[in-house]
Amino acid sequence: MDEIKKKTGADEMADGKSLNFLEEIVEEHLKNGVHKSILTRFPPEPNGYLHIGHAKSICLNFGLAKKYGGMTNLRFDDTNPTKEDVEYVDSIKEDVKWLGFDWANEFYASDYFEQLYQWACELIKKGLAYVDDQSQEEIRLNRGTVNRAGVPSPNRERSPQENLDLFQRMRAGEFPDGSRVLRAKIDMAHPNMLMRDPLMYRIIHAHHHRTGNDWCIYPMYDYAHGQSDSLENITHSICTLEFDVHRPLYDWFIEKLEIFPSKQYEFARLNLTYTVMSKRKLLELVRKGFVSGWDDPRMPTICGLRRRGYTPESIRLFADKVGVAKRDNIIDLSLLEWCVREDLNKRANRYMTVLDPVKLVITNYPDNDVEYFQGALNPGDESAGKRKIPFSKELYIERDDFMEDPPKKYFRLKPGGEVRLKYSYIIKCEEVVKDSDGNIAEIRCTYDPSSKPGAGEWRSVKGTIHWVSVEHAKEVSVNLFDRLFTKPEMDDLEEGKEYIDYLNPDSLKVVTGYAEEALLKDNSAVAVQFERTGYFVKDAKESFEGKTTFNRTVGLKSAW
Repeated sequence: MDEIKKKTGADEMADGKSLNFLEEIVEEHLKNGVHKSILTRFPPEPNGYLHIGHAKSICLNFGLAKKYGGMTNLRFDDTNPTKEDVEYVDSIKEDVKWLGFDWANEFYASDYFEQLYQWACELIKKGLAYVDDQSQEEIRLNRGTVNRAGVPSPNRERSPQENLDLFQRMRAGEFPDGSRVLRAKIDMAHPNMLMRDPLMYRIIHAHHHRTGNDWCIYPMYDYAHGQSDSLENITHSICTLEFDVHRPLYDWFIEKLEIFPSKQYEFARLNLTYTVMSKRKLLELVRKGFVSGWDDPRMPTICGLRRRGYTPESIRLFADKVGVAKRDNIIDLSLLEWCVREDLNKRANRYMTVLDPVKLVITNYPDNDVEYFQGALNPGDESAGKRKIPFSKELYIERDDFMEDPPKKYFRLKPGGEVRLKYSYIIKCEEVVKDSDGNIAEIRCTYDPSSKPGAGEWRSVKGTIHWVSVEHAKEVSVNLFDRLFTKPEMDDLEEGKEYIDYLNPDSLKVVTGYAEEALLKDNSAVAVQFERTGYFVKDAKESFEGKTTFNRTVGLKSAW
């Protein structure tokens, strides 16, 4: 684990023994009476499905409030009706609850549209906002550069009365989309480009998922966000690091409106190897068919991870191990995989499943005989009980558990060699039968009846392999998922390349496996372990009468 933390850059304070910088701030505020209690919020825009980066933010906001006896609001930043949908609202609520959190209040930025409009009118009357008729391109060009001050809009000196009249007519729907905007009047030479008369409202004639057609002007994020925090009396508005340049504007609006002084604090966003976190890119992957949907198990979305067999506990553990940092870093995917292994190792039931079968015939075993062995469902939990495993003359074993010409220290089955069939007998390879193409069609062995566990004299061999009785095997379809991209750092692309150029062509392989029958009766509701192979979960979307599909969650060991 220490090696993984070094490799991933996991925060040293994630072990719970030390306070992260946000906890230090909260404790200082509570100690000095700045706040009697804390109130945080998780404010997603409902324009897509949440991903693992959002999971870290959810764990941070809800976890911080819980630790200090506070509460967390869930607020949807629904200020862009052209991109938002009830589908996303519902999925976000499901994901937050699945992660194990519940919110104190459910709010929407649209709840505050009237109040935000009135405050905008107030800023206009104070001479701190104006209506601009310039096009979006003109506004962009006139904003200047880091080294050159912006050019004031020719509409900047309109009187408050004229601006108020125009703004009211904007609300009334008199003007077409893009013809006018409302801008804050700050400083066109400010070194922070975001302070150069930022946009507050734009015109969008579109149906809103909650307010219908009541509004045709919508507030920009930088205007709506801080004021929504203030209306809810949010004490600690926690954002990712890219919003640090937005903080002066956040504070400016609150100061000029003289409202509750919510404060913004920034932490490093989660960057994960072998994946992308951009909603735009994730949406493109879905729309262009590179993945089967938002819940494709190769996606970093919470619903995708859930379908792949990740548990809420493993994701919360991952958020804890990553920690809270002040600078951006990139976390290796192997840490997330370690977390799910750590959780499932304690809870997953065990079954034997052969994914690349070759038939093994025990020539000296009685024809038509069947006996049953017992295997612990979970060696670490005696209360889980045991399952009955049927054993017969013909078995399936993994093709790579046999080798005709093995290297030294090869302890699986080989000509003349012995291995133990897990839970049962020791067998010895006597003959290899091949088909006309030279491929191994059958391995013929003998078994030692005296090697039966619990009977006779115990003797050990170095190799143990898993197996499934041919007569009793249940056919299953298995999705072997791998990393979606071949390149570790997707923000550092070669010149002329796009992120889709690095899609892994082997990110999904579908195979037919053969499982012991007890597997199909498992009702544990978590991923199970295919012994010696990895952790797998039943895919409800691809399973129906006559077909059962399992998704590989993660291998027992990292293949990378």
